[in-house]
Amino acid sequence: MKSFVIKGDICYSKNKDNLITLKDSYLVCENSLCKGVYEELPSEFCEYELFDYTDKLVIPGLSDLHIHAPQFAFRSLNMDAELLDWLNNSAFMEETKYSDNDYAKRAYSIFANSLKNSVTTRACIFATLHKDATKILMDLMDETGLETYVGKVNMDRNCPDNLCESSAQRSADDTVSWVLDTADKYKSTYPILTPRFIPSCSDELMKKLADIQREYKLPVQSHLSENKDEIKWVQELCPKSKSYGDAYDKFGLFGKEAKTIMAHCVYSTKDEAELMKKNGVFVAHCPASNTNLSSGIAPIRRYLEMDLKVGLGTDVAGGHSESLFRTIADTVQMSKLYYRLIDNTAKPVTFNEVFFLASKGGGEFFGKVGSFEKDYEFDAVVIDDSILPHPQKLTVFERLQRAVYLNADFNGITAKFVKGEKII
Repeated sequence: MKSFVIKGDICYSKNKDNLITLKDSYLVCENSLCKGVYEELPSEFCEYELFDYTDKLVIPGLSDLHIHAPQFAFRSLNMDAELLDWLNNSAFMEETKYSDNDYAKRAYSIFANSLKNSVTTRACIFATLHKDATKILMDLMDETGLETYVGKVNMDRNCPDNLCESSAQRSADDTVSWVLDTADKYKSTYPILTPRFIPSCSDELMKKLADIQREYKLPVQSHLSENKDEIKWVQELCPKSKSYGDAYDKFGLFGKEAKTIMAHCVYSTKDEAELMKKNGVFVAHCPASNTNLSSGIAPIRRYLEMDLKVGLGTDVAGGHSESLFRTIADTVQMSKLYYRLIDNTAKPVTFNEVFFLASKGGGEFFGKVGSFEKDYEFDAVVIDDSILPHPQKLTVFERLQRAVYLNADFNGITAKFVKGEKII
């Protein structure tokens, strides 16, 4: 268990409206947990090891609630397509390559290294349906020191033949085998149940996955209400469901006892949003992907006012960058377009609100994560924003905004801590 002190310019959220910034202050880690933030270091901590990051920004590690590791290899390509065409012509074609374990190791090594060197400290990651390649990804993620959930994808219909599992039973059997092989193997990497989305999973498979969830108490991740054509398709496949979310709920894979993330929620109706709130489902907001794939703009202001659980996702490769700083900026910008073009009663979200979503909001999926409040798990990233020269003296808050909008995460990361362990 680690105990030490960090000195620097400290920034963290207590809630969506309250972003704390402190110049030349001290952040104490005691037994891998946050002990407190102090403007003057109490004498009881003076014997702790001191990491002096004077004049650098110290922020909580950020959580990426939705990212596809096998798509990392083609991020930024084919961004002029819409969702379903993009899936068939880009995503699925790339994912077939992960039947080759050598290719999987090469590609996933690049992904793991890039995520380690980003501001992300926690992530929920889609792999592919390939069991062995998924285990390779988990091996590599555990070596990074990041805290991650990784999911073997399930698909037994409406996908290319070489990505379609031969039966619901085979898909379920492979999933159980993978869970048993990985459940207690790693220090900081865990399995998460991953039905790709309703169109790719038969009713039989969904029932079997629900049984697996109940037996092994796994969290769940999938996609929800991303695209209008997709929603129409789900209604055709599940005519008795009241909504896309209700289709998951009928199988017991929509919150309640199954801790669940649903990515996108661009077109969730009021009833679907109320069901998410009732069941404690997390929304992973992915603004870059929703723009790139012409899906639309999620009503994040409405979700915040409803007090839904909301975090951010980069959604590589629908999103073209693994940078959660970029995702924060995109979220603010997209909310302004929603206000201007769709609903002028939905005021744009603020920087403070979105920084909260990237840190404490999304971090809640992992527990007491994403803040420097007492007893939160100690995740921190140190940013040297001197790489962004400015002619005037700026406040810590102004420097934080510039660091986010000008992507200081790409070249400015000085140090990174996860659960009290220094990994950079």
